[in-house]
Amino acid sequence: MLSPKRTKFRRPHRGNLKGKACRGNKMAFGEYGLQALEPCWITSRQIESGRRVLTRYVRRTGKLWIRIFPDKPITMRPAGTRMGSGKGFPEYWVAVVHPGKIIYEIQGISETLAKQALKTAAYKMPIQTKFVKAELNQEK
Repeated sequence: MLSPKRTKFRRPHRGNLKGKACRGNKMAFGEYGLQALEPCWITSRQIESGRRVLTRYVRRTGKLWIRIFPDKPITMRPAGTRMGSGKGFPEYWVAVVHPGKIIYEIQGISETLAKQALKTAAYKMPIQTKFVKAELNQEK
């Protein structure tokens, strides 16, 4: 599972999910990608399960890029504890995803196979996504 080696703050605030993705909303590496249409937190487990699906399709012919990284710790309090006594301990890691963010990119396989692979990976995501193609006139 993905998680950062170290962070500046141990237990950050929850933040908000307003707005659209300003960065990471265009294809940068591959030919085909999976783009988020809703805001959410995607856990490291969900990212990993999507990666496993895509690597099965890509095999040795293609290349895969994961464009999101879970760098936000989500804390949980133990069950049955009383109120007070501070914030809970980090339980798992999430990536903050805004609408428009490219989640995965793949290259080196046919469009029909890429569509099928990204559709299967989309089932693993907790949000609505869409299949996108890199534009020919877009510079890399």
